Amino acid sequence: MSQEGRGKFITIEGVEGVGKSTQLAAIQRLLESRGIDYHLTREPGGTQISESIRELILSLSDEDVDANCELLLIFAARAQHIAQVIEPRLAAGQWVLCDRFTDATYAYQGGGRQLGVERIAELEAMVQGELRPDITVLLDLEPQIGLARAAQRGALDRIESEQADFFTRVRDTYLALAQQHAERFLVIDASAELVDVEQELLARLTDKLGFTDNE
Repeated sequence: MSQEGRGKFITIEGVEGVGKSTQLAAIQRLLESRGIDYHLTREPGGTQISESIRELILSLSDEDVDANCELLLIFAARAQHIAQVIEPRLAAGQWVLCDRFTDATYAYQGGGRQLGVERIAELEAMVQGELRPDITVLLDLEPQIGLARAAQRGALDRIESEQADFFTRVRDTYLALAQQHAERFLVIDASAELVDVEQELLARLTDKLGFTDNE
């Protein structure tokens, strides 16, 4: 969590098609309106090396990707991302807004791939130390609705091409994480109209951050 002088670390999570890009833009506008210096990034990705690993993870391939290989690639990308981008910026007082982080690994690899939490927790401790998000926005949506939305965007990547029961496990794991870490999660119903989702998100995030009308 943030220490005095450090920037805040805000992450946004959810299954495919929940509208993360739209709501990330809304959060950006909120931070800009408050004069907050922030950096927008994503996982897997955020650095040249991490983006190359992202391509490996998401690209369709004739070769089956072992679940443990996928998990290790994700944490390799995360280690580079934290070392080169996230930690230096937070330490310098800049806020970091990240499209997905380790909660996604618990949801997709722990829940979706059914790898469980122990090995993920071990890698989390090794790669992150005590680094955790200050606030995590979870856009919650029935996976079938989200997948239908995602399909309208174009060709699906390797993970988006998984079966419906995979995404049901992902969503269930996200909701369990939100219960377990209620102090940092904001769970937003993403099934409503986009403008209504944005209004709820911004109202609750403003309150969570302690912003006042005078700021």
